[in-house]
Amino acid sequence: MPDDMNSELPRHRMLRVLQQRNLLGLLRFVAVLLGLICLFSLIFQLLMAYEGQSHSWVTGFYWTLSTMSTLGYGDVSFVSDPGRLFSIFVLLSGVIFMLVLLPFTFMELFYAPWVEMRAANRIPRKVDDNLAGHVIMTFYGPVASALIAKLKQFKYPYVVILPEADEVMQLIDHGINAIHGELNLPETYINARVEQASLVATTRTDIANTSIVFTVRGITKTTPVIATARDSDSKDVLRLAGSTRVLDLTHLMSESLARRAIGGNELIHVIGNIDDLLIAEVDASQTNLVGTDYITAQRQTSVSIVGFWDRGFFQVGEQDSKIEPHSLLVMAGSKAQLDEFNRLYCLDMQKDEHKPVIIIGGGRVGRATARALARRGIDYRIVEELPDRVPDSDKYILGSASDKNILRQAGIDKAPTVIITTKDDETNTYLTIFSRLLRPDIQIICRASMETSVAGLHRAGSDIVMSYASMGSNALFNLLQRSDLLMIAEGLDVFKVEVPQPLIGKTLEEADIKHLTTCSVIGIDKDNRTVTNPEPGTTLHAGEEIVLIGTPEGERVFLKLFASEKPVSNDSQ
Repeated sequence: MPDDMNSELPRHRMLRVLQQRNLLGLLRFVAVLLGLICLFSLIFQLLMAYEGQSHSWVTGFYWTLSTMSTLGYGDVSFVSDPGRLFSIFVLLSGVIFMLVLLPFTFMELFYAPWVEMRAANRIPRKVDDNLAGHVIMTFYGPVASALIAKLKQFKYPYVVILPEADEVMQLIDHGINAIHGELNLPETYINARVEQASLVATTRTDIANTSIVFTVRGITKTTPVIATARDSDSKDVLRLAGSTRVLDLTHLMSESLARRAIGGNELIHVIGNIDDLLIAEVDASQTNLVGTDYITAQRQTSVSIVGFWDRGFFQVGEQDSKIEPHSLLVMAGSKAQLDEFNRLYCLDMQKDEHKPVIIIGGGRVGRATARALARRGIDYRIVEELPDRVPDSDKYILGSASDKNILRQAGIDKAPTVIITTKDDETNTYLTIFSRLLRPDIQIICRASMETSVAGLHRAGSDIVMSYASMGSNALFNLLQRSDLLMIAEGLDVFKVEVPQPLIGKTLEEADIKHLTTCSVIGIDKDNRTVTNPEPGTTLHAGEEIVLIGTPEGERVFLKLFASEKPVSNDSQ
């Protein structure tokens, strides 16, 4: 956003002013052309008198216009060389002024602004008068695109506000709800019914976000406003402006990358919760369950081992599935149950100071990931090719990560993990393949800027890919304050529903939910408490709520088979 955005006129007003100016310019051009026609008609009379011919002024204008327009009827003509030279000059002038400049000037100064004005008048500037409970976004990019997909899935209304009229039309052409308005004007948010909205999410620059938050807070004090921040100092400014929550996506990304690296003091990583039920991940290689089949492991532990991640895809643990060293287990349970699992099944891994994790990329995400690793007690080395990003530290290696000697200097021959953090997905794909060639057995964790790059990075050899767009959209969606739904990762949701009528009176074993839908029951809410990891013989009663975990597709199958409505909505909405 420009620094002087408060002085900008609304786009439709600017178009009207520009149209008026262009109309004056067109009139000036026409006046010049008429003056030229009159001058040529006068010279025509003088040259005709020189030749001894006499014609009326009407004939003079007739000859001038027919010559300039290249019609050239030939019924009136000069017989002397000066007259013929003048005819040539008038003809060439007509070609330039009437056949070139006049159409171009008309199109540029009148017709094009008129068309643009008509298009601008057709662009929506307000939402439907009955719209409520919607999400307002002020930018359209990868995060907003991913968020819109989730909102559509769960039937949340939304609207995108953009100050660029042409971008609004493009979004509308692609089936995305959008309106046009200046982001620093209160009337824009009044037109978007911000007081009836469930959430305002703004993901622009820190300065633009501050202006948006401040403007919204001038209209409503109750609607939650979520803003992203790049600089740490901006967080306090955004909170002071009135932001309900400030998201540091760089911090979220770095924490997600770091917690999945092998090693460190923490073996179990809580990634979300719904009520008092915790969802956690654990690297199977750091447990004594490797080689055990899932059914046996489930019977031995008090937590619910839901499944595992495999190259970006969540796999439900089946009876014939075994826990492999590369599996990233997904578990659910209470804090006490997770603590018990950590005590009984997690190995006491001895940290080796000579095996640091390699971070490729010393930008914002790379440096934040290094700090996150340090908090976990994991040593690291950062490979960066830009000298101005490399401080005088033994933690940094100056050079290109595409140079195998640089990676060997960083310790790739012994490192347990490589974390690739550059923001260019094509570069990350290359570095993933390159790292896999150098160390086929190394754990590769990669950042993806675009959702469309996730599958390709997995095919290239990344064990874990963290999508910036998915992470940001999940964080925003979870801030809708629903007590019945939690998106813990792209492709894995935790949701809560009241026991459907067809399942009342049945045991979990009789309901066979996991086999029919691939969703796992990880808890039952009754009497204001959550029973975690319920036994197969547990009977489902009316009025209780079951907590399930599964993929969005599994959730849709469950709702289609057993429920007639979507998950129970939050009472606070």
